Amino acid sequence: MNRKIALVLTLPALMLAVPALSGPGGEQGQARRELSAGNVRSLREIERQVLPTMNGAQYLGPEYDPVALAYRLKFIRDGRVIFVDVDARTGSIIRQRQ
Repeated sequence: MNRKIALVLTLPALMLAVPALSGPGGEQGQARRELSAGNVRSLREIERQVLPTMNGAQYLGPEYDPVALAYRLKFIRDGRVIFVDVDARTGSIIRQRQ
C-alpha cells in the first residue's frame, strides 16, 4: 500500500520533469541546434517544398521530432486533418496520412 501512495505522490513530479529532458528551448531549441550544426534543413525550406503539393489544404503548422530528426506538418482539408512527416535531413516526405 505504501508503494502505491509513493507512486501517486511521485508521478506528478516525474511528469513535470519530462519537458526538461529535451533541453533548453524544447523541440524548437533542438531544431535550432541541429540546423546550426548543419544536420537538418530549415523549416522554411521544408515548407517551401511541401506546401505547394497540398492542393486546397490549409496549413496548421509544424512540429519537430528531435529523436527522429523529422518535421510533422499539419494541414486540414474538408474537415480532415492531414499529417505530412518529412525527413529533416533530406527534405523527403516519409509519410502522409489522414
